Amino acid sequence: MLVRMNEDAFWALIDELSRRPGDRDERLEWLRTELLRRPAAESVEFQVRLEDACEAAGSRALWRAADRIESGGCTDDGFHYFTLWLVGQGRKVYESVVADPDALADVPEIRALVGRLRGEWDDDEWPEWEELDYVAQDAFDELTGQEDDDGEEFLDAVEEAAEELADELTGDAGEWEEGGAPRGSRPEGMAIPRLAALF
Repeated sequence: MLVRMNEDAFWALIDELSRRPGDRDERLEWLRTELLRRPAAESVEFQVRLEDACEAAGSRALWRAADRIESGGCTDDGFHYFTLWLVGQGRKVYESVVADPDALADVPEIRALVGRLRGEWDDDEWPEWEELDYVAQDAFDELTGQEDDDGEEFLDAVEEAAEELADELTGDAGEWEEGGAPRGSRPEGMAIPRLAALF
């Protein structure tokens, strides 16, 4: 199988996305346009890499950090959207935060929320980015003319590509406990002192 969107190519696109000017909608439109310039298979492989990165970030420690930032309001879906937002920050930020969730205290977008009520955060300021999860499918559907199939062809292609790329993928989706926290190997009391001081 010819893999066009390897891990480095995926992160190169994400890093460029993180540096683009404009709001999130404008940046997503740039990404969609980039994917439309490529074969449809790259949209599929982009989605596989995106899902893999989100799964790799799905630790109990990171959920606790996200929940702290969101004042105890981080739901299951909200945590997935948080991991999408984290991926969208670029490879360097993503890898540092996955290694140590307390590194979120150094992320400018997080520091900008300090001392403000959640109700005061603009949509573009929330550390969640659900829409990033849909851009590859939008590009694929347009490239293949499958806009009317409810995404079935795309989802089937993603599942097939994920199986073919399984040896390269790093994500490990953990089990989720009741109440929204993912099970993980890290202890419940893992410290996030800098983040706790901010929030």
